[in-house]
Amino acid sequence: MKIAVTSIMVNNQEKALSFYTEVLGFIKKTDIPVGEYKWLTVVSPEEQDGIELLLEPTGFEPAQVYQKALYDAGIPAFSFAVNDIMEEEDRLTELGVAFTLPPTTMGDVTVAVIDDTCGNLLQLVQHTAIKFTELPDEPIYTN
Repeated sequence: MKIAVTSIMVNNQEKALSFYTEVLGFIKKTDIPVGEYKWLTVVSPEEQDGIELLLEPTGFEPAQVYQKALYDAGIPAFSFAVNDIMEEEDRLTELGVAFTLPPTTMGDVTVAVIDDTCGNLLQLVQHTAIKFTELPDEPIYTN
């Protein structure tokens, strides 16, 4: 069993598609009309057959309440691994992205938090000891 699709609630699918592709650099994979919304997914350009991120519309009240509660509590809805968090900070700042937490080292990782303009906070993570492209196939941390 493996994860094929995971979702993030967005308050505007078109705005989210623009942010996740033009700003973050993901690629649109699926765009299927489903009533007033779409089954709209993006993927990493490095893993185009990998896990899809569904830009899930907040078309019903429980989703809106959940999204707002996470945002108001400062909890990122999603986490993305990056190779060089300082380089990403420079690139994203130039594109006008708001950082709610600048790159901050916490043990073996450096994290930052950004606003996706669609109701979510997103965490960027760089493993300090190893580059993302060098991560082993097996989990790094075990219990």
